[in-house]
Amino acid sequence: MAYDYSQKLKFDRRLLRRRGWVDPQELEKELADLPDVSDKAHSPADEEPAQEPEEPPSWNDNSPN
Repeated sequence: MAYDYSQKLKFDRRLLRRRGWVDPQELEKELADLPDVSDKAHSPADEEPAQEPEEPPSWNDNSPN
């Protein structure tokens, strides 16, 4: 269990700047082994436009609640 935890930390972006922490070839291999998830990405322009919120009632509106 401690091995799994240390393996996850080995490639943590915050620790990669430490000198001697990870061999550059090992990092390249790890990055190459990551799955391609580009099909899950989408741009905000592809989304449907948000509906405009209803106008809140004015203070002078005498209608019942």
